[in-house]
Amino acid sequence: MDGFQRRREQKKQNILEASLRLFLDFGIQKVSIAEIAKTAKVSQVTIYNYFENKHKLIHDVFIYYVDQSFEKFEVIIKSEAPFHEKIQQIIFNKQAVASQLNEEFYQHLMQEYSKEGNYIERIYNEKAVPYFSKLFQEGKEQGYIDQDLSNEAIMFYVQMLKDYVQREDVYAKILPLTEEITNIFFYGIVGKKE
Repeated sequence: MDGFQRRREQKKQNILEASLRLFLDFGIQKVSIAEIAKTAKVSQVTIYNYFENKHKLIHDVFIYYVDQSFEKFEVIIKSEAPFHEKIQQIIFNKQAVASQLNEEFYQHLMQEYSKEGNYIERIYNEKAVPYFSKLFQEGKEQGYIDQDLSNEAIMFYVQMLKDYVQREDVYAKILPLTEEITNIFFYGIVGKKE
């Protein structure tokens, strides 16, 4: 990549990061292209050159956000940490994400997630499912997950939860419950045993 292309990609990255920060803090509707340009230290024309319009920018910010979130998940899964520490990190990350998400941004993200064949669904199926399988296998090997549970049953349960969360009447209520739902998923209703 030559210097021009590198600078061009850096500008695009700056716009995505500035947009994401502003959307997370203030929602989508309250943030103007002028505010994004000022935060990213570019002109409004530059934003339109990269993204055509605000709708396209919002879409690309969602993809950027999903990719960042998946990268954090991937780092946890690939780490050498024992199973229980990975689970704690995943729960902590879910809690941190839920506490920083603006409600409007979250609702837009979940509307996108509920569409057939969306980007989040593709990332989930192509990348997350294999990592979940690996994680559950580690949990079995380290004695944290019941050996008698098949991976198929665990993944069926994960799929049920994922499908349910995609419903509009559900995702509208789930954000404040993220940490509790994640804890129930990993520790059941009995709770974590020390």
